[in-house]
Amino acid sequence: MITFSNSSFKETSSKEWLYTNGIGGYTASTVSGANTRRYHGLLVASLNPPTDRQVLVSKVLESIVIGTEERVELSTNQYIGAVHPEGFQYLVSFERNPLPKAIFEVQGSRLSKTVFMQYGSNTAVVEYKNLGDQAIQLQLQPLFVTRDYHSLFQENSYFDYYHEMLFDDVIKIHPHYGSAPLFMRFTKGTFTAQHDWYRSFQYEREAYRGLDDQEDAHSIGQIALTLAPQERVFLVFSTEQSALDGQPQDWKQAEIERLTKLVPENTTDTFLRDLLVSGDQFLVRRKSEGNTIIAGYHWFTDWGRDTMIAMRGLTIAQGKQELSASIIRTFLEHLDGGMIPNRFPDQGETPEYNTIDATLWLFVVLLEYYEQFDNLNLIETVFPKLQEIIEAHLKGTRYNIHVTEEGLLYGGEDLSQLTWMDAKVGDFVVTPRHGCPVEINALWYNALEIYNLFHSKFNSGESPYESLAEKVKTAFQQYFVNDKGYLNDVVIPNHYTDDAIRPNQIYAISLPFSPLSEEVAANVFKVVEEELYTGLGLRSLAKGDSDFKPTYGGNPWERDTAYHQGTVWAFLWGEYALAYLKQHHFSKEACQVIKEKSKALQEHFYQSDCLYGISEVFDGEVPDAGRGCVQQAWSIGMMLRVFLDRNFQ
Repeated sequence: MITFSNSSFKETSSKEWLYTNGIGGYTASTVSGANTRRYHGLLVASLNPPTDRQVLVSKVLESIVIGTEERVELSTNQYIGAVHPEGFQYLVSFERNPLPKAIFEVQGSRLSKTVFMQYGSNTAVVEYKNLGDQAIQLQLQPLFVTRDYHSLFQENSYFDYYHEMLFDDVIKIHPHYGSAPLFMRFTKGTFTAQHDWYRSFQYEREAYRGLDDQEDAHSIGQIALTLAPQERVFLVFSTEQSALDGQPQDWKQAEIERLTKLVPENTTDTFLRDLLVSGDQFLVRRKSEGNTIIAGYHWFTDWGRDTMIAMRGLTIAQGKQELSASIIRTFLEHLDGGMIPNRFPDQGETPEYNTIDATLWLFVVLLEYYEQFDNLNLIETVFPKLQEIIEAHLKGTRYNIHVTEEGLLYGGEDLSQLTWMDAKVGDFVVTPRHGCPVEINALWYNALEIYNLFHSKFNSGESPYESLAEKVKTAFQQYFVNDKGYLNDVVIPNHYTDDAIRPNQIYAISLPFSPLSEEVAANVFKVVEEELYTGLGLRSLAKGDSDFKPTYGGNPWERDTAYHQGTVWAFLWGEYALAYLKQHHFSKEACQVIKEKSKALQEHFYQSDCLYGISEVFDGEVPDAGRGCVQQAWSIGMMLRVFLDRNFQ
């Protein structure tokens, strides 16, 4: 719980919260109650789970009436040059665990506001409870928008918000003629219809990102009620009328019980318990097929690379065997040209395959699956596809991905960006890495060795790729190990070398099979630690490089050109930790060092940005405030991968 005394708008609006529903939808805002992003909303529904997200309810304006006349507004909104009303000044505490809950105090009256969603349903619920010893008159005014979550909503005569009372406590709302309905239920009070527009809300975070930052919202009326001491009222919004049936108090209890069951009873470490619950936010079910992982909130969907990396901690290390198998099958069903998709688009178009590493990560995922569950059934089923993948890479596949005569894996053509350092602005490629990137070839070597391991489980005799794996290891040492004590970032054998100090080289140590000797690995790790390590992750480029960008912010051009040019990435903290632990054989002392090194991320998790979440990135020069997505799957997943390792003490 965070307590406030004489709180400011800056303090309370800089802290965000997020709550998800298991199918891609969510509810989110700031602690102050002011929406500061286009992606904030009380109900952001996923109409084609986990994609096609629509913001349908912006927020609820709340006020209480003290005595017979004095009306105090508890809401907070930001406009150009003004904040009104300033309800944040009545906020005394906020807690995120187990559900987002704010407590307001006005002249001795105390009111709590708790928000959650029905799991598996596009249904958002708000509970208001009178915590004081005298009655409170409460006025609630929902504000509606109707838009894709990437866009903004403006007043338009097309949106008439026709509504009808289905029951005394249920309203059916049509934003415009022919539109799908939205349903609202209130468990106490009287509704008075009065249509009005609220104009020009300003979203501070959008302004910071150099994007359009103003929005209008529509009100259809107000609910008025009196809450006796300890009495509560629920306000429910849903895309499904059937979801309104039942008692909201029961839904709340069921949701709390669901969250409790996410954590094994023998888990005593508080941070680990909270990480496990936080990680569940990314696990979603697709409408059409199987399970998948949302890469990050608020704006990412499911990405192949992110899913493969994140699921190591989000599903496999947690012992979720069936869920892990379902995700693996989902991606392998779309195997094409020896590649799994990098992205399933929002509107259900053909999957995109613009990644060289997602498919290679699949091999690592399968190895960790086998080691976790000691089960070869899934491995045996997909084993032919693993050979299909390797053969496709040997023959050559899309984006000029092929194996060089030295045995290294090459990729890239034209403007394609195939590695995780994939920022591109128009036709400008920020980090062109065409050729043989270091992490790709560490993964390529691991894919071959993992295939060889599985081959030995199902077949007698030598794997067809035994000699190729040795060839790759030899070439890796020859072309990537430089005389400066670290690894080159990209090479084209005998033609080109990029020796920028980047974090990609850490994979040559942290992955299951290292192509490096212990001595070289120790030197590489030392350089990474000295040049790239921060308590919140690894810099994407050393500070001494002429291309280093100290901050990540501004308009899309400024952000994208800094994205991989020094910006700190939280998910790489996990690879750093695994590399350290491997080098020290997971000794008790080494595990204690890593626990200490996690303290900065723990503080960020509990106190900054999205509470109970880990941001995507941080500034490269002074990594303090979170940037990018406020809650990133591989940021959480890789921390869990470290702390749930069977050797971690």
